[in-house]
Amino acid sequence: MKMEGFRVLDLSLFLPGPMLTQTLADHGAEVIKIEPPIGGEPVRNVGYRAGGQSVWFRNTHRGKKSVVLDLKKPDDVALFLELAKTADVVVEAFRPGVVDRLGVGYKAVSAVNPRIVYVSISAFGQSGPEVRRPAHDLAIEALSGVVSLNLGADGKPTNPHMPVADMAGSLVALSGVLMALLRREKTGRGDYIDISMQDATMSWLPNVTGPVFAEDRAPKVKEERSFGGNALFSIYETSDGRHIALGGVEHKFAENLLNALGRPDLIDLATRGPGSHQQPVKDFLASEFVRKSRDEWETWFADKDVCFAPVLDLHEAFHRPQVAAREMLVTDAQGNRHIGIPIKYADEPGRLDPRLPTLGEHTRQVRDKIGSRG
Repeated sequence: MKMEGFRVLDLSLFLPGPMLTQTLADHGAEVIKIEPPIGGEPVRNVGYRAGGQSVWFRNTHRGKKSVVLDLKKPDDVALFLELAKTADVVVEAFRPGVVDRLGVGYKAVSAVNPRIVYVSISAFGQSGPEVRRPAHDLAIEALSGVVSLNLGADGKPTNPHMPVADMAGSLVALSGVLMALLRREKTGRGDYIDISMQDATMSWLPNVTGPVFAEDRAPKVKEERSFGGNALFSIYETSDGRHIALGGVEHKFAENLLNALGRPDLIDLATRGPGSHQQPVKDFLASEFVRKSRDEWETWFADKDVCFAPVLDLHEAFHRPQVAAREMLVTDAQGNRHIGIPIKYADEPGRLDPRLPTLGEHTRQVRDKIGSRG
């Protein structure tokens, strides 16, 4: 597998860091989770459980090792630094300054291992006036402008239903780690990577910043293309109280749909760009789509070249044939379900290891190995 032979020390908790290291583990890296002695990783005990384990923990910690260290104790800090000598990557997600106070920051680790790739994931990065401000995903999405784009039917901001800031931070950090490892092959040196979840989230907004950059104003959310301002990029209710989505505004899709529905006269309006002038097209489509059920529309659209999708609930989504074909829902030998591996290599594909470490399961093994070298 692509990451076989790489050792990763994971000091992070919750979602951004563990998701990064889960990806590395799925592709062969040895990931050693460093857990605090009281309670360990918090998501061991968060949310729904199946097979005796938290579903969240299972889908962020499979195949990892667990070592319990109390980094407030000098002996355990020394043990961590000994372990770091043999590592390729360190991931941490404390507030800025914490790892340095503990004695396990980049300066300390790179002093014993100049080849280390060390990544810090935090809400706001390691610089700027808000670095000490506490924040999780929702707060970062709010400060990044994302919550303002996520309006409910009443026109007011509502909770985004996907952890965009957490996942953006995780994936940007993964990209940074892999680039640093690639560069290390040429230079022999590691690097320090400063990841801000806010930076990462805002970097994911190029398709919606037009009003901000071109006209120096906030988006008029309901009139913008990405948020329903175009009739062919919107959501409609069906006769059974469910919904369908149209997700492509290209001229060919407008022609294909409106010709099939007997309203070619609306094609010009539908392709004129987002805005209030789209309302007659929206009204017509709303009146049409409410005539049949969601599943009837899925059948109707089957032979139409139109960007269409039924709005599925999460259970339905995970049980679609396409998801099964791509192995994105995996059931292990014990009957536990896992989110599959999204990166599909033709050569050396990833392999899902369903084993979960108990808290501190590998502590003695690691201590013994370090002691035998001393």
